[in-house]
Amino acid sequence: MASPIWFVRLLQRFFSQRFAVARLSKHSFVVRRFFDRVLFPGDHILYLPKDNVIQVHEAVQPPVSTVLPSQIVEHFIEKADDHFIMNRCICREAAGCQHYPVDLGCLFLGEAVKGIHPELGRRVSKAEALAHLKRAQQAGLVQMIGRNHLDTVWMGVGPGNKLMTICNCCECCCLYKMLPDMHETVSSRIQKMPGVSVSVGDACVGCGKCAQGVCFVRAIRLENGRAVIGEECRGCGRCVEVCPTGAITLHVSGWDFVETSITQLEPLVNLKASLPDGRVVEKEAECPKLEWDSAVSKSQTWQR
Repeated sequence: MASPIWFVRLLQRFFSQRFAVARLSKHSFVVRRFFDRVLFPGDHILYLPKDNVIQVHEAVQPPVSTVLPSQIVEHFIEKADDHFIMNRCICREAAGCQHYPVDLGCLFLGEAVKGIHPELGRRVSKAEALAHLKRAQQAGLVQMIGRNHLDTVWMGVGPGNKLMTICNCCECCCLYKMLPDMHETVSSRIQKMPGVSVSVGDACVGCGKCAQGVCFVRAIRLENGRAVIGEECRGCGRCVEVCPTGAITLHVSGWDFVETSITQLEPLVNLKASLPDGRVVEKEAECPKLEWDSAVSKSQTWQR
């Protein structure tokens, strides 16, 4: 049964306390087990870099498809039979965000969306879901995608293997800013995209802009007048965008990172609708077509 709206509002009131709760998972075995077994069982979530910050640092022979992180989300939108857009981002609303549109809420896919309280949003078509995705990207938001059991808990829907979450996150209000405060057995469920790495070059002047609230997971620090990116990095690429000297680069190893990400996520959630007798409605789903680009070469930023 869908959670009542008063329960959702109550969660928003305690949104700012999530860091304190997360820290308990580091210091209390009981809390950590609760997080692991009740709130995050079977979870696997990927932060996706923005399309415009990815670079490929290897020669490509023969020419390959021009592929982008956003195509991961597009693939699952196309595959899903059910789509639901939240009217508002409850995280940005709870934090009083002044930097990004509050009406660009999460997108949920899969049969479990039928149980979401109608006051939280609306069911939409594939075209509407894709348009929502585009609006979020144009607003500068970062996508996270995967199976997030926590969403089935607070919304009172399920099962978890029939709900895929696509968050449109801002660096100031993201729920998972609490990752550095969580025990690694839990925080490891939320990862960067396969093959992604972020590095700081010699052009760094230690201005600190990349470390001033830009990083979702507080992975950047200044040491000896230079930015250092720690292992906590989830590869969102926000630091690449704000660096005034272009000293930070985000690149991927190989060219099949979209396919690899889809392969990781696909078994986690059944996005096809079921018939009354439990059988699955089979429909052919295709990954969004990729355009061949013979000009892709060493260290080129990948564009549509």
